[in-house]
Amino acid sequence: MYDKFPTTKISSDSSKVYKDLSIFKDESLVIVETFPGVSDDVLESFKSLGFNKVINTIDLFISEEEMNKWLKPILTKDRVRGRKFFGEIIDFMDEDKIEEAKKDIVNSNKVLVYGFGASLLSHEGVLVFVDVPRWEIQMRYRKGMPNFNASNYDEDNLKKIKRGYFFEWPMANKLKKKVFRKMDYYFDNAIKNNINMISSTDYFKGLKIIANQPFRLVPFFDPGVWGGQWMKEEFNLEENNSNYAWSFDGVPEENSINLGFGKYVIETPVINLVLAYPLDLLGRFVYQRYGAEFPIRFDYLDTVKGQNLSLQVHPPVELIQREFGMAYTQSESYYLMQSFEGGVVYLGVKNDVDKKEMFDDLRKAQEGKIIFDAEKYVNVFPSKKHDHYLIPPGTIHCSGSNTVVLEISTTPNIFTFKLWDWGRLGLDGLPRPTHIDLGEEAINMDNNTDFVNKYLVNQSKIILDDGENLVEETGLTDDQHLVTTRIHVKKSLTLNNNEVVSMMNLVEGDSCVIKTDKIDYEIHYGETFIVPASVDLFTIESKEAVILMRAQVRK
Repeated sequence: MYDKFPTTKISSDSSKVYKDLSIFKDESLVIVETFPGVSDDVLESFKSLGFNKVINTIDLFISEEEMNKWLKPILTKDRVRGRKFFGEIIDFMDEDKIEEAKKDIVNSNKVLVYGFGASLLSHEGVLVFVDVPRWEIQMRYRKGMPNFNASNYDEDNLKKIKRGYFFEWPMANKLKKKVFRKMDYYFDNAIKNNINMISSTDYFKGLKIIANQPFRLVPFFDPGVWGGQWMKEEFNLEENNSNYAWSFDGVPEENSINLGFGKYVIETPVINLVLAYPLDLLGRFVYQRYGAEFPIRFDYLDTVKGQNLSLQVHPPVELIQREFGMAYTQSESYYLMQSFEGGVVYLGVKNDVDKKEMFDDLRKAQEGKIIFDAEKYVNVFPSKKHDHYLIPPGTIHCSGSNTVVLEISTTPNIFTFKLWDWGRLGLDGLPRPTHIDLGEEAINMDNNTDFVNKYLVNQSKIILDDGENLVEETGLTDDQHLVTTRIHVKKSLTLNNNEVVSMMNLVEGDSCVIKTDKIDYEIHYGETFIVPASVDLFTIESKEAVILMRAQVRK
């Protein structure tokens, strides 16, 4: 059965996790660095220890009005996308106030320095880092939490996420990496009003263990206007009086991992593992190409008893670099986990389509003057289980209703240019944003019927066929940044990572076991898992015939 709360056991000793802050009661200086999005109860918990002087770093920043002026060209007027910020947190702090705070630290006794940027004020004392997963931050936005140094409590949630994605999170991750080198304790704030802390020694020991064996991420599920009902039943999800459109169970930018210490669990963002042990996790080749980022993502798109996704396109590298400051783009594919009656995939423009005519119609449809005739311009392929459709940047696409897609892609996930959304509103009651001008620039009209049939639909090459096991390469075009393989295992098959991280999913069969020289790791149907580059050889064993999909960065 699909495990919704996967946990890697690090130690059987519960005492390694601190459930109160009494260890700090006699400290003369405690520095508490926080990731933007940490809840206010953490500050109150530390203040209860009776410090004589409390310095809250929010008081050291420039005003909200000044910051908003700085951020105007970064955040843009777009509802979803901005431009990546490459600066430092210090750029937004008042130098005079920082100097005053440093003097207070030296001249006072029993001092608490708390907040985003606290670690910049002193190299003395005890350093605690309070962290929160990105998905939890987004949930807090929905419940009214504002962005950092902002009062936008009721602002459109997409705009809050945009500010986090392009400004706060890159800046905070840059600081986080520095904090990792000197912190004494790691504080998990995934759950509000819950003290859950561990020493840095035990924390990094846990990350090191995970970076050297197969592991799963903590999945999360979310409804959407087009969402379906398949995951709710297949993964035993709670009834939400709605649908589940997405499952993010292989998105290291947003998912977390659970570290088990006896009866307690420390939940921590997967990006921390990437930052702490990039060579173990990614391998030298991937690290040199992408840096400390995890460039692969797996997620589900469930439209069973739902609706079509929006017609969309992803930008080529040149466009995403020029307009948004991102290093690489989203190159993806659709793997059909299930396809029921009427299930289709829209992919590529038809031969001889006039681009101007198509985009004129898209603009008229956006204005409500016509209903866009998608099938006049876009190829429609009846789909079946285990079909695999490649989607290079610039290719118009979407999955239709009554399908379950395992989306396999490179990581940038906020650069989907919607061209036509079938005239509907989002779950928030607002028109879903479209980006026709950007889409017109991004689309590659050469990815037409002939090209799609030749290169993008169910193309495969046999890598191994030993009579019992079959391995097929399915990601064949040079436009794809990832190479994907479909692996059929009858009983047992040993694979080599070749020093490159693998992300995998069991797409057929109840379960299998991933065996390494360290552990036996059980995987169930539909679960995504990672095999770090540090794991050289691993064996897939099963009591039944199973099929897995595997993605690696193309060398």
